[in-house]
Amino acid sequence: MLALIYPRLSKILLKIFILIVIIIQIGLVQYFNTSLVPLGADLYGYSIADIKQTVGASGGISFQLVASFILLIALVLAGLKFLPGKIKVPLWLGIMLPALSLFFLVSGALQQIHGKPFRSDFANNLMLNKTDYFFESSYTHFYPPDEEEDIYSDAYIGDYGDTKTTTTSFKYIGGSEYPFFREIDDQDVLTPFFNHSETRPNIVIVLVEGLGRAFTNEGGYLGNFTPFLDSLSGKSLYWKNFLSEGGRTFAVLPSLVGSLPFSKNGFLELGNQMPPHASLYSLLKFNGYTTSFYYGGDAAFDNMSLFLKRNHVDEINDIKSFPQGYVKLPTSNGFSWGYNDEELFRHYFANRAEKESKSPELSIILTVSSHNPFLINDQDKYIKKFEQRMDELGFVESKKDIYRNYKLQYSSILYTDDALRGFINSYKKRKDFANTIFVITGDHRMPEIPMSSKIDRYHVPLIIYSPLLKRNTQFASISTHFDIAPSILSFLKNSHKLKVPNQASWMGEGLDTARNFRNIHQYPLIQTKTDIIDFIMGEYHLNGTSLYKMTPDMQEEPVEDRSMYNKLKNAFDNFKRRNAGVGNGAVILPDSVLRKYTQPSN
Repeated sequence: MLALIYPRLSKILLKIFILIVIIIQIGLVQYFNTSLVPLGADLYGYSIADIKQTVGASGGISFQLVASFILLIALVLAGLKFLPGKIKVPLWLGIMLPALSLFFLVSGALQQIHGKPFRSDFANNLMLNKTDYFFESSYTHFYPPDEEEDIYSDAYIGDYGDTKTTTTSFKYIGGSEYPFFREIDDQDVLTPFFNHSETRPNIVIVLVEGLGRAFTNEGGYLGNFTPFLDSLSGKSLYWKNFLSEGGRTFAVLPSLVGSLPFSKNGFLELGNQMPPHASLYSLLKFNGYTTSFYYGGDAAFDNMSLFLKRNHVDEINDIKSFPQGYVKLPTSNGFSWGYNDEELFRHYFANRAEKESKSPELSIILTVSSHNPFLINDQDKYIKKFEQRMDELGFVESKKDIYRNYKLQYSSILYTDDALRGFINSYKKRKDFANTIFVITGDHRMPEIPMSSKIDRYHVPLIIYSPLLKRNTQFASISTHFDIAPSILSFLKNSHKLKVPNQASWMGEGLDTARNFRNIHQYPLIQTKTDIIDFIMGEYHLNGTSLYKMTPDMQEEPVEDRSMYNKLKNAFDNFKRRNAGVGNGAVILPDSVLRKYTQPSN
């Protein structure tokens, strides 16, 4: 229509539009090539500083990339120069094409036109039009669709659906002001596995960057690339079907330490608006524990340091606390995530030198070496170990060629596994080792190795190791990060008379110690800061509008079951209703509980 009035302007605008779309598509394809997941509205969940750090530490913008980009844009501009000024189109075609476009846009008919999905989640992501996915995700983010039911209505019922036969549900007592407040009836499932100690045990939690179950321990469908962790799990309490609560690191601290809801974009994203809450950190500190956090990178990333300060953590050690003499990860274009895992553990031991401690300790360590761009110290050594490991796993040459596309990822996993071996072996030389409980899990599954299913992104191992254990046991039941804090607190309350509240707002109810495959939980999962689209209940997993059934080996099969779909959607909508209030006036805990069991805010 513009061409009828301003033909020259319309041609210029058309060329600009084509150029912009091509630039966006190139950028989105480059992002997918690096991360192996498409970029959606999660872009809007990060600050400019976080984006700069992520891009820089993940390889930055190289000269080769810039040169290739400029060359491609030059070719596009050269092609546009020869675009005809006018293209003769029959009148009927000129009317029909825009009309069809408008029809498909308004009716959503294109949503119903799709082929059979591939079995691999990576393959499904590969076939996506990256620009279309980005703009559709962005539109949904800024203009979310109306719910089919008014989940914010006070009359809305169906609290987690009629699912008592398969899963447990919570009875909330706080109304809309305290949407997750409930009585604690979580059972102590850990005490039967431990010998009693006279003094309260130290708790050391190691959160391993990107540690997915797919390539960890026996039964990992990509192979076992963590031989040390595999051997350790055989001496531990080991959950092979464990799930993280988030698809990125931003979710791990609130979920694991506080069993906290997500709010709109992740609890940490609330920043200074984080509502007061209780956590494993604050409750153990209230009971006389000394608390600490160790991270090789910058703890300010994702507001982690702010969260830790809100929980009155005694020591926050990150990239700024390392003295001279420690080795950082290799730089890429001048950027680095921070210090490698061996140096992180060395820093930990240097700060926790042998001494007569008058109080037990809670330490949480977050590693960083197995993070994009997967550049590690002694890279050649670990690439050779990667080749040796493939031989040990009996890979044929054709399979090795496929795995070599991800040699940096696998070599970083082998490096971190070795670092963990050194960490545990060093701890065994300490006097306090005999009274220490180690909890090892992944913050999420590394997405830079292709994933087989939607649930694969959350599938991580959980290992609880300690000299205090009576026996080692493997569990096939499903639990998540939400369940760790409630279980540890119940254990310490029962075995060492810890003072903890009888009411809480835990999202989790505690670890399931059934040896057979089952899921008694019903929890949401947050994939990215803007994508709360996953919900598990029983053996079923709701991802957006797609329903899957999880198998005992944690693979997934799509199912068509309208009744089960509605049950999960009903439970998920109920969570969303409660979650929407967090950061928007709703409170996590009443002041009476906070004053009684946590230290006052500074």
